Amino acid sequence: MTISKPLHLSVFCLASLLFATAGWTQADAETDVVSAASPQGPPIDNSDELPVRLIPDIPPAAEAYYAPDNYHLIAQARDPDAQTAGDSRIGGALTYIFTDDGKLSRRINDRGQDACSYFFPDGKRVIWTSTRDNMDMPLGNWSDPENYPQGAELYTSDLYGNDIFRLTNNNWYDAEVTVSPNGEWIVFARDIGGNMNLWHIRPDGSDEEQITFTEDWQPGAPFYLQDNETIIFQAWRASELGKITPTPMTVFTIKHDGSELTQRTFDNGMYWGPAPAADGRHYVYTTILDGYNHELFLGDLAGGEPLRLTYRTGFDGMKSLSRDSKKMVFVRTADEGKLLFNHVMDLSSLNLGAETYAGIPDTPVPDDAILVTDFTVGR
Repeated sequence: MTISKPLHLSVFCLASLLFATAGWTQADAETDVVSAASPQGPPIDNSDELPVRLIPDIPPAAEAYYAPDNYHLIAQARDPDAQTAGDSRIGGALTYIFTDDGKLSRRINDRGQDACSYFFPDGKRVIWTSTRDNMDMPLGNWSDPENYPQGAELYTSDLYGNDIFRLTNNNWYDAEVTVSPNGEWIVFARDIGGNMNLWHIRPDGSDEEQITFTEDWQPGAPFYLQDNETIIFQAWRASELGKITPTPMTVFTIKHDGSELTQRTFDNGMYWGPAPAADGRHYVYTTILDGYNHELFLGDLAGGEPLRLTYRTGFDGMKSLSRDSKKMVFVRTADEGKLLFNHVMDLSSLNLGAETYAGIPDTPVPDDAILVTDFTVGR
């Protein structure tokens, strides 16, 4: 089933994108719940941008991740069969696989509401978040960190949605899931009673273990780096939500046994969703410029100056890199700031592939660093 309509801008969040029905105008759009920024603003010069192309003929989708073949993608896409909360503006999403040239679109799950998803490194199985077995629970709101859907569980399946294995079984919110490069570990974020923390688990459901034990800090968007034990993630303070605009977000790394928490950014900027490159050093993040404009930057764990990747008024985000790090898929608004489309940027000139991997670098601490001292990881 293919849905070819563009989707209108709704609310951006750390876990998922809610898809608005056609006809909802920009005047109705809310600001970003976490950053509190508006997507509107004047046009800007994009002549310095690397080559970008639109992915045609795919469902309205967000948070796409590449398969090991650097061609197929998995994402949650708007679908009329998804469970909804009865709000006529908002449509539910289910998990789809498609190609980055728009030649294939295939649905993986057929009920509930879905969120984050990812390919295993063998390219034979996928993991995805869904409420499919907890449709009697309150639907909550994927875009509200104070009201995430409870009963959102993790599932694995083959590439056609068959051979489904339920990985988690609780009444909490499990999402923001990714898989280590060697396929041995899964890392995800779990919200219990409004408190988010990182966990890991084996693909067979064994060795489930909590990694962080924070209170005010809300960690999310975790990814394993190339060493299969270091996790990069971003975190923000719940106490600052809605009080500081945009919400400060800090990048950290941590070993998956909960040791060696390391601060990687040192200011009050918004480093949203650090998606790592295969070189183990660079990552792409979303930030906000001029109070409204979401742009993508390439960060450097070794402390190099961030490189701006996008130059377009509105929203650029919900991004990830191909496994060879030669491409980046991301969501972009159309010129008037109303519609969302998936795009691919050519990053091949940046040499971010695994062939340049030389370990996970240390990050130099600047003289004017704002140091985090209240992020707890122990029980």
